[in-house]
Amino acid sequence: MTTGADLRAARDTGGLSLARMAQRTHFTKSYLSMVETGKRPLPADVIAAYEQVLGVPLANAPGDPVRLAHEWLVAESPLAVQTRSGRRVGDSLAATLETRVVELRHLDDVVSSHDLLPAVSKELDEARSLVRSSTYSDRTRKRLYTAVGELAQLAGWVASDTGRFADAQRFYLAGVGAANEARDRALGAQLLSSLSYQIATIGDPRDAALIARTAAMGAHAATPAVRALLLERVAWASAKARDAEATWRALDEVDDAFEERGVDEPEWVYWLNRCEIDVMAGRCMIELGRPGEAEPLLSAAIESYPSEHAREVALYLSWLAESHARAGDLDAARYALARAQSYAVSMPSARVDQRLQVVQQLL
Repeated sequence: MTTGADLRAARDTGGLSLARMAQRTHFTKSYLSMVETGKRPLPADVIAAYEQVLGVPLANAPGDPVRLAHEWLVAESPLAVQTRSGRRVGDSLAATLETRVVELRHLDDVVSSHDLLPAVSKELDEARSLVRSSTYSDRTRKRLYTAVGELAQLAGWVASDTGRFADAQRFYLAGVGAANEARDRALGAQLLSSLSYQIATIGDPRDAALIARTAAMGAHAATPAVRALLLERVAWASAKARDAEATWRALDEVDDAFEERGVDEPEWVYWLNRCEIDVMAGRCMIELGRPGEAEPLLSAAIESYPSEHAREVALYLSWLAESHARAGDLDAARYALARAQSYAVSMPSARVDQRLQVVQQLL
């Protein structure tokens, strides 16, 4: 089995510093350090990113992520076995569940939501059954409910990406209940802000802005990266509601919070980096009628984004195409749209389809 030490050895052999590897892979330096030292689980997409950057295979690296997702769906998990046994749950099973949550979350980077949703839903159902039917200590109880809340957030995100918005909302709200049981206000805020993101896109953006602000205020003691994520959702909902002042204020607060981030961030915020923040700023600029300012932010972010994250690349190219179209450069818009369509083919997404339709209508 590939270990974090294997990654570090390969990186050292390749002559790359940890900081440079973080830049090339778009994972944070602190996260990669914890993976290499065994303090965090080693997900498949980190192995794949190291292989791509270093140009060498790593022993026993996982194969096709779609196959992994389907294997996950049909295999019986330790949670199902534990639920049938009715035994007292201890820290070891809680750790197993936490590891599975992280692995599923990172599969979302490279597996289509259509393929991943059944696996996430299955794991969530089994985790819910576990907490209902087993006994455990107070400490284990907190860990189990935290894992259920994180699974619910992932299920909501994936369901939303397939266009199942009502299901996504149910997942998010159920996750808030689990986060409350775990007394994890940051996780509860993440669930609510994820719901606000969906509402901003398909519902009343004023409602979305209210929910996003509530989430951010309710988690004022969260870590810096979490605050940055929650404030991004405030900025997006505010931009959709055409509240320019609130948008710029939130984006400034995002930058301030992100600069303060440290090593004690929750794993579920691993994906938030400077590229993601620049993309969100660019999207807000387009919504507020400033496409020319959005273009350089989007172009730079897309240029450095991992190509295997096809869904995100397609989404961000769609925004770049829109920035060109609204600035009057239709040739550049058509080129960016064609690139987005080429990425979209490999990773189907309702969100991507909707974005491509928006740009096609502009052209």
